[in-house]
Amino acid sequence: MSWDPTQYLKFAGERLRPAIDLLARVPLVAPTAVVDLGCGAGNLTPLMQQRWPQAKHIGVDSSATMLAKARQDYPTAEFVEGDIATWLPAEPVDLIYSNAAIQWLDGHDTLIPGLLQGLKPGGWLAIQMPRNYGAPSHTSIVDTIELGPWRARLEPHLRRRPVAEPQAYWRMLHERCAVLDIWESEYLQVLSGANPVAEFTKGTALKPFLDMLDEPERSAFEADYRNRIANAYQREADGRTLFPFRRLFILAQKPL
Repeated sequence: MSWDPTQYLKFAGERLRPAIDLLARVPLVAPTAVVDLGCGAGNLTPLMQQRWPQAKHIGVDSSATMLAKARQDYPTAEFVEGDIATWLPAEPVDLIYSNAAIQWLDGHDTLIPGLLQGLKPGGWLAIQMPRNYGAPSHTSIVDTIELGPWRARLEPHLRRRPVAEPQAYWRMLHERCAVLDIWESEYLQVLSGANPVAEFTKGTALKPFLDMLDEPERSAFEADYRNRIANAYQREADGRTLFPFRRLFILAQKPL
């Protein structure tokens, strides 16, 4: 899947807010090296550099397009193209931070505990993943696929619940960590514009399926989805649209 930084960053504020909330919970004072795993276009880089100006900052992502924008906008950080499912730092670091990236990967029961290997003793793992898959924004993707002529091609690629319940992550991590904190927050995003929820998901959850279709099916698929979303998320009296969005957070410390 190719990423479109322009589409993704249309809602940069909404996407950045949970990242900032997680960053504020990381109790590091003076780390020497921190990693942003799945850094995308690097929009969290200036905040991490401001928080820890003395640290080496490494961003890792599989999208060359996103990394090109990150390198252009934040030349003082190091950006590495790599598979975030298998990447580990050459030397252990103080923090591996991942905002809205690991939900794209399978095998969380081995992948997430495996990230502890990339940390120094006492280092921190901080992860945020969307968990909005039961909301109309995401169930409408399933409905559009299952009820359309493209079902045979797209249904094998559906990942209906890519993020587990919080309890599952506690069970896979609690015996491996000195400190473990897991919580969820639901953000009431107040969006402007025409059918903004469809525009939001077009930059993330909807995009893989759009990329699998050629015209005219691509436009037909998007129109079907947009119609479902417009009905599910109707405008308020002031013209804006309310979009509740649930996110899961994990903060874990490797034992000393």
